[in-house]
Amino acid sequence: MRDVNLLINNGVSVKKSLELFGDMSTYDDTLGDFLQDINEKEMKIKQTKEKGDMANYAILVHGLKSDAKYFGFDTLANLAFNHEMASKENNMYYVTLHFDELITELDRIVHLVKQYLGMEEIGTATTFVAPKKDRALIVVDDSAVIKNFVSKIFNNRFEVLQANDGTEALRIISNNNEIKIVGMLLDLNMPNFNGFQVLEYFRNNNLFDRIPVSIITGVGNDELVAKAFNYPIVDVLRKPFNERDIKEVVEKTVQYAH
Repeated sequence: MRDVNLLINNGVSVKKSLELFGDMSTYDDTLGDFLQDINEKEMKIKQTKEKGDMANYAILVHGLKSDAKYFGFDTLANLAFNHEMASKENNMYYVTLHFDELITELDRIVHLVKQYLGMEEIGTATTFVAPKKDRALIVVDDSAVIKNFVSKIFNNRFEVLQANDGTEALRIISNNNEIKIVGMLLDLNMPNFNGFQVLEYFRNNNLFDRIPVSIITGVGNDELVAKAFNYPIVDVLRKPFNERDIKEVVEKTVQYAH
């Protein structure tokens, strides 16, 4: 049996995280999603730092900060926040000076989570493929934690289609001929093709009437939210959010599907 005290005694704010996840079973399942995503995320963080690509570095450490906050990894969240702020100021000196500190804490958390879950290595999970639904919901976010959390809530009702960025989302839409897409949950702050580029594409191609869009974004992005409302979006949901919040926004969003 998993001992939650292992997490608590190592500085994880589990109680605070349960306000989002609801129960330990959901928390534990989503920790597994975090592990599946984290190696690739760490590699990209290292690559952008080495290239001096502070714009995409800021986006990646922002995503790491968000994931850390969801799970109660407070020290990691604070370190990632500091790196996000420094990279937005193009402060390569700070990023370089404190990079090992960030990666050391990230690796500590990964080791801790594996120890808690009893997983030495993350293998390929066996997936049950359920029958396809007649309606789909697209979740566009560079965080596997967010995408899988939404999928767990809605996969009995919708075919939940996942995209890591705007390019993948538009590819899904253009290639879809089989199922009615009744809504999109769109993050604004993503590497490569971001949320605003998706919104602009939707406006230029008259897609808002066909696929209603609601925004999911981090707390504090007031300017981005104001800019998003220049487009005919349905609603905005601030991260971190809980199951009740996301259900309310999705219900509101799919009502506009034609």
